[in-house]
Amino acid sequence: MGAMKVSTIYQKGIKSSYDHPSSLLKKGSSNKKLGFKVSAKKWTGKRLYSLTLVERETCPPSCHHWIDCYGNNMPFAHRFSTEGLIPRLEQEIKELMLKHKEGIVIRLHVLGDFYSTEYVEFWQDMLLTHPKLCIFGYTARRGDNIASALWMLNKRFSERCVIRHSGNYEADVQSDTQGPFKEDWSYAAEESFTGASFDCPEQTGTLKDCASCGLCWITPKTVRFTTH
Repeated sequence: MGAMKVSTIYQKGIKSSYDHPSSLLKKGSSNKKLGFKVSAKKWTGKRLYSLTLVERETCPPSCHHWIDCYGNNMPFAHRFSTEGLIPRLEQEIKELMLKHKEGIVIRLHVLGDFYSTEYVEFWQDMLLTHPKLCIFGYTARRGDNIASALWMLNKRFSERCVIRHSGNYEADVQSDTQGPFKEDWSYAAEESFTGASFDCPEQTGTLKDCASCGLCWITPKTVRFTTH
């Protein structure tokens, strides 16, 4: 059981990024919470895709959901290994950008986290290469080189990249930092949070999915999730 504590509890759910027969980037329509065609006021008309990595293996041990990870309730999810991940993603993104003239949005990550600065640099390269690519998601990284790289990515591509920090804070409250920068993040909080925030409209039933909402990439205000 020791190995399970640093990886998913569903080892058979780990799939190779090298030779998996289907795409690593999944249509948002395969997840009713996400949706596919964006009708939100920002990034309208783009198609939404998602990426799932291996929980715990790619996450910081400091994550407050290390034990009760959301992935514990996802026995059938395909989690993609990091070996061979980047070249495969690069090719899939290129193909999707040709297919969808309005561009695409990628949700990072359904499970897992940003696992290295090189991986963050890959997303920087993709944003530079594809002007109609947008990304959004959440990270438990805090006070390390990866967190700082993500914060810089948010700042450099503020109109196309929104990675929120998972934490019970109001928007722009300074997080743990490195170096000379004041890392003013946007946050994703738990339901116990009582500060300035809005409840996820998909979870409250106000809107049907992320694609029709978009608030996580539209407003810097803290979003509060009933489960996270």
